[in-house]
Amino acid sequence: MNNYRILVVDDEEDLCEILKFNLENEGYEVDTAHSAEEALKLDLTHYQLLLLDVMMGEISGFRMASMLKKEKDTAHIPIIFITAKDTENDTVTGFNLGADDYISKPFSLREVVARVKAVLRRTQGAAQNLTPEQIVYRSLVVDVVKKRCSIDGSEVQLTKKEFEILLFLLQNKGRVFSREDILNRVWTDEVYVLDRTIDVNITRLRKKLGAYGKCIVTRLGYGYCFEAE
Repeated sequence: MNNYRILVVDDEEDLCEILKFNLENEGYEVDTAHSAEEALKLDLTHYQLLLLDVMMGEISGFRMASMLKKEKDTAHIPIIFITAKDTENDTVTGFNLGADDYISKPFSLREVVARVKAVLRRTQGAAQNLTPEQIVYRSLVVDVVKKRCSIDGSEVQLTKKEFEILLFLLQNKGRVFSREDILNRVWTDEVYVLDRTIDVNITRLRKKLGAYGKCIVTRLGYGYCFEAE
């Protein structure tokens, strides 16, 4: 599993289900919405990619993209437009709105999958190369350089492993990581570590984070994620 989460927004329900089925076969987590209005009710910060149809009801794909690009929390989410409109002006409009790719109907599913992989490889790779000095979620601040965590300005005393788990999950909000994923990322030097070690550290971390502890969510059978409220 690659843990990337994708939202498909199209008023053709059959097309949504076809795309969902094929993208899930590639290992992605896929949700669907049949209008921009429906999509905008979701927490879009959980997604690493949006596939938007242009021609939808009251709010078009272009308008929805414009709305998202104006918001700090969603401006970074890559967008692929999927539409029957394929004139040069429409394509230019899409890219001017910040689209990462543009696919015209009818299309082959292999093409869609290939373009999805290319956009995610490009955008997620770039995101991983950028390490901000601080990662902030409301009043929770993780200072990457000073290796400190604070809530409402008061420092939270974390062990090295607790800090690295929190940093890893915060850097990838909304993505679910298995115990093995976390072990490989945080316990890089140890020869052998029990899965139970992850659970113990997560439990301690939740207690130390107080109200923010509930943001570290357990997905039974899958692992852990930091879920924005």
